[in-house]
Amino acid sequence: MSCCDCASNHCNTETPKPKILGVILDLDGTLLDTERATKSVFKEFLAKYGKTLNKEREEKREIGKTLKDSSTATVEDYDLPLTPDQFIEEIIPMYQQKWKHAKALPGATRLIKHLHDHGVPTALASNSLREYINAKISVHQGWQGWFSVILGSDQVKAGKPSPDLFEKAARQMDVDAAHCLVIEDSMVGVKAANAAGMEVVAVPPHGEAAGCSALANTVLHSLLEFRPEHWGLPPFEDWVDNALPIEAINFSGLYVNGFVIEDTEDGKSALADQVWGVFFGWAVVDMQKSYRVVVGIGMDHSSCCPKKKTQIHLVNGGNFCISNQQVKLLLVGYIRGLNSKEVSSLDAESLEECKSIASAALDLPIFSQHAYVPLYPDTFSLEDMVDTDELGDY
Repeated sequence: MSCCDCASNHCNTETPKPKILGVILDLDGTLLDTERATKSVFKEFLAKYGKTLNKEREEKREIGKTLKDSSTATVEDYDLPLTPDQFIEEIIPMYQQKWKHAKALPGATRLIKHLHDHGVPTALASNSLREYINAKISVHQGWQGWFSVILGSDQVKAGKPSPDLFEKAARQMDVDAAHCLVIEDSMVGVKAANAAGMEVVAVPPHGEAAGCSALANTVLHSLLEFRPEHWGLPPFEDWVDNALPIEAINFSGLYVNGFVIEDTEDGKSALADQVWGVFFGWAVVDMQKSYRVVVGIGMDHSSCCPKKKTQIHLVNGGNFCISNQQVKLLLVGYIRGLNSKEVSSLDAESLEECKSIASAALDLPIFSQHAYVPLYPDTFSLEDMVDTDELGDY
């Protein structure tokens, strides 16, 4: 196993990999952030039966199980007056209403399209039922056609951790298992890949990271860290002078002493665990002042309760004079991964390099086209902002 904890997106400390001829991807938690899109559903469902969500239990619950297995466990854990089948019948329609709001995780669309464009056989193999897979991906343009194979757990004898899904995907792609690479977020999926005799990259949430590290060939914080060339696959060609355009990420929080304390619901970050690394974009205060910023996002494990840590730096130097004020952040580019030591603070040399990259990138149309659109009401335009002093000064 190797863990991507390096400071540069160009570094390669990993051992040589076998030639990969086909890629198999998981869906929920790997490509789609379905957890946050549906986070309120389970709590609302339990309330109907006079039950309260047990946060500690849910945080420890193993992810990636089949619908049948997870439903059986839930009915038992909460002593619900239902059979597992009744539970599924009642709760799935509630989930279906939310699936269309599930966002692609950072780097997901980029990876699927890249593999398709370069003719790499690519399968989607999920423990969801096939009809649910179709419902989840239907709102994401291009996804349905970019996969060579799409399989759900109802199309094999047993779902993960059985290897059946991955083995069938390999057969349908006409690729030998030894030359397949699986990308997964859960221990259940990693075990299935191991059982199928395939290479596996894990991109787990923080709660699954330790277990995945023991079984996966490589563990990444985000799909943005994935380097196809390390597996004999065509490299990405979308970097623009060491900066990577990304689908815009926006969130808000309270700025305090160099960090943003994110606005959260029920104490849970609105950002997926896989939003990790050094990004750049704009910070906006009171809809009046905007700043070009470099933003480091990672998981702080120094306390008993790991939390997202978001550090923010002005691109052109200086300090924010906005302590204890609300800040809206719009991130439009990615520079590199963030190692565990950098989560609390980027060193001066690395920070200056990131600022230089961000400063040049934010002048380019491919990045500046996103400016302020998600942050302001329809009546507020980028042209209005350009007329102010702030945009040019920072």
